[in-house]
Amino acid sequence: MKTVSCLIVDDEPIAREIIQTYCNHLPILTVVASCDNAIATKAELQKQSVDILFLDINMPVLNGISFLKTLKNQPQVIFTTAYKEYALDAFDLSACDYLLKPFSLERFIVAVDKALERLQPSLSPNQATTPEKSEAYTFVKTDGKIYKILHEDLLFAEANGNYTKITTTHNTFLPTMTFSSFVSLLPPKLFLRVHRSFVVNKSKITHIEGNRIFIGNTEIPIGSNYKDEFMRELGL
Repeated sequence: MKTVSCLIVDDEPIAREIIQTYCNHLPILTVVASCDNAIATKAELQKQSVDILFLDINMPVLNGISFLKTLKNQPQVIFTTAYKEYALDAFDLSACDYLLKPFSLERFIVAVDKALERLQPSLSPNQATTPEKSEAYTFVKTDGKIYKILHEDLLFAEANGNYTKITTTHNTFLPTMTFSSFVSLLPPKLFLRVHRSFVVNKSKITHIEGNRIFIGNTEIPIGSNYKDEFMRELGL
């Protein structure tokens, strides 16, 4: 089985050890280097290309967000940080996922699967994992209950402060979770980020007119920073 090369970047030794241990649980991953700052990482990337970059944000000299902006050939990036406020910036830079410390092995595996889907579309995600990753539904918690939302029923979701407004064919949910956290749970093959505050189910789009998407009678704006990628995903 072809392995996937990984580079770990974090200024905290314990954090690097945890990610290394998590990587060791997945035979498909090979950690080729581990760095404690962005400058050393830059030098490492000049020596060899890597497939997945596990990148901390709060580092000395140059933080992870600023460092990523300096890369011309960007690997698949999974941010690992204690600071949730950078999530929107991270996804604007096309990061695969955003892991908030401390994160579990299970959550780590979900992030790796997303990177593998981008790297090798033909590779089944569960080749990297022991548990199967279902793409049929997502669980959300709201009003003291946990709801199973089928992806085929999910129309779109919208950022709403510290909440995410989720609209399905039958109901509307308002779980206490950030928009970026919810987006990270969705399979990227089915759901497209079209705006800083909106993600849509590609299969539910009725039509597109100018900078607007219509899902039934609902009008959703297309952000200028997302339009080119959105049209490419549609094959247009």
